[in-house]
Order: sequence, then structure tokens, then C-alpha cells
Amino acid sequence: MIIGVPKEIKAQENRVGLLPSAAYQLVKRGHRVVVETQAGAGSGFPDEEYANAGAEILSTHEAIFAQADMIVKVKEPLPQEYPLLRPGQILFTYLHLAASKSLTEALLASRCTGIAYETVEVNRRLPLLEPMSEIAGRMSVVVGAYFLAKHHGGKGVLLGGVPGVLPGKVVVIGGGTAGVNAARMATGLGADVTILEVDVERMRFLDITLHTAHTLYSNHAHILEMLPSVDLLIGAVLVPGAKAPKLITRQMLQVMKPGSVLVDIAIDQGGCCETSRATTHDQPTYVEEEVTHYCVANMPAAYARTATQALTNVTYRYIELLADHGVPGAFQRDANLLDGLNVFDGQVTHAAVADAHGMPYLDADTIFASR
Repeated sequence: MIIGVPKEIKAQENRVGLLPSAAYQLVKRGHRVVVETQAGAGSGFPDEEYANAGAEILSTHEAIFAQADMIVKVKEPLPQEYPLLRPGQILFTYLHLAASKSLTEALLASRCTGIAYETVEVNRRLPLLEPMSEIAGRMSVVVGAYFLAKHHGGKGVLLGGVPGVLPGKVVVIGGGTAGVNAARMATGLGADVTILEVDVERMRFLDITLHTAHTLYSNHAHILEMLPSVDLLIGAVLVPGAKAPKLITRQMLQVMKPGSVLVDIAIDQGGCCETSRATTHDQPTYVEEEVTHYCVANMPAAYARTATQALTNVTYRYIELLADHGVPGAFQRDANLLDGLNVFDGQVTHAAVADAHGMPYLDADTIFASR
């Protein structure tokens, strides 16, 4: 198979879909790897490393898409990439289709095979999303603390406090991978941390492992009760493949103190706050209801080298599986990969995506049952 690795064109997206070491392994297995020039430069992997690994360096974005049987990316295709996709071509990347009807329609029109990292599920875990959730969770506290500084429009609260001064209050909505990592970072700084969660067993786990953080059952009343005293609010809710639920309304934000900070990690799935809209690393924040919003849709790109390494660690085995056996063969050998199939030959094959856009849905198991 020919595996193509294009340079990411999303604003400030410096990650790359494949490490040189992974390209080497694929070439060793008899596959051809084509990499767009400078694709890995933002992560600290120059063209020479890919060439030494046996990959071919191509000069244009168009050439990568034209030659590759499978496109391995990090972020979803942008509008200028839609015409480059073709029927039967495998697109393996983060798609977040529930947040974008236009992207979903474009992929359906191309009749490509879209497999989303974020919906591959193994034992109720999302292993291809977890590393990025870990980075985004830890990063949410770093950026939140930064924008709480007075000269950035914040309240002027130091999260860890000092002797004789109480620490800042951090509320994390969602106790999944991103939420746990946010809480770990916040407790490490010495903040007063509360995690809101709906899964009682998960709360027991959090209570045992995060000794200095508090847990609180997540509902509208409890969130509203916490908001007047919170300094940093972190939205870390996730429904796999679906739009994030809007747990924070504009009216709820109005009870927060001016200069408080909201970091919406769920923004790539539409955000969990009514006032959230996607921002970029160039212009990461805006203010609504006197609350600073940080809603960067590709947070881990800020730490591109770490993120690229962590991503390839978990995606490579599936890339190899698809390259060696093609789509039907890969799904037969690992049924978990089938959960990642979002679109196939002009059909939506993930129920949450279909529900988000009111589109017809074709069960992926049905498609490949006889293949």
C-alpha cells in the first residue's frame, strides 16, 4: 500500500501523522511511504529523517493525496483538501464529524473511507484519543493559570496560593482522561480542585487516586452552586463521536466573577459551554460575560513533538494493520477498529454522527458482514 503523510495546514498545527521510525517500519514491511516536504518540521522531524527511513519526499500537498491509498493525518481535512479525496481512499485521522456538517457532507461526496481516531473504542476506552486528552488536560491548567494573571485580564489569582493566602479554586467538569489529567496538574500546583462527574464508580476511583481533589455529582444545580467561587473552570466532557452536551449556559456564566477563566477542552466536539467558539493558538482567547474563554481546537499542537510521539505510539499498530490487510481485512482482524469507521462509500456509518446531523445511518457491521 502507498501511505501518504501530508503537511498539516490547520492554523498553528505543527504535529505530523507519522514518525520517521514508523515510516521505517512500514517500508520494511514492503509498503511505500510518501511524505510532503516539511511535514514533520514543526515537530522537529526534518525531511532527512524520513528520507533516511526510506520514505519518499514529495513537494506538494496535491501529490500526496494523488498517490496515496491511505492518508494518515492528525487533524480533519480543511475545505481546500476536500477535492483531493477520492472514492475508496482511506483517511485515518481525527475527524470530529459531529461538530461539522459541512465536513461530513464533503467526506460523503468524496466516497472516501473515513476512520476517526477518536471513535476507536477498546473496553470502553478510547486509546487513540487518550494521549491527546492527557496533553490537553495537563495543558488546560497551564494556560488557565497563565490567563488568570492580571495583565492578561484575569482575576490576579495564583492557583497555588502562598502561606497565609488560600489557593485558587479549580472546577473540572468531567472525570475522564482529560479531566483526570487536569485535576492532577491543578492539585500539583496546590489549587483547591473539585471534579464533577456522573459515574459513581468513576468518582470512587478519583477519590482513591486523587487524594487532595474533591468529587461532586455533576448536575445543573451543583455546577451553578460552584460557579460563583470558581477561578478556573475546565470543561472536559466527552460523548464518543457525538456533539459535546452544553452544560454551561450564558446565564450560568453571569454568576462567575469577572476575570475568571474557562478552558473548554471539548471545543473540537462543539464545546460544552453555550458561549464557546473555536479559537487558534494565534488568538487563543476572547471574553464573554467578563469571563476569559480559551477554546483552542487543537490544544496539543502547542507541544507538537511530545504530541506527535504520543500519537504515533497508539496509532501505528492500526496503520500497519490497514496497510497490510486493507479495510475489510483489518476490520476482520481487529473489530475495535470498526468503531472508528465514520463514513464509507458515501454513507454515514457512525450512529452519533448521523444523529448529530439528522442523516441516514448504515451500520458498519452490516457493510462488512459478507466481505
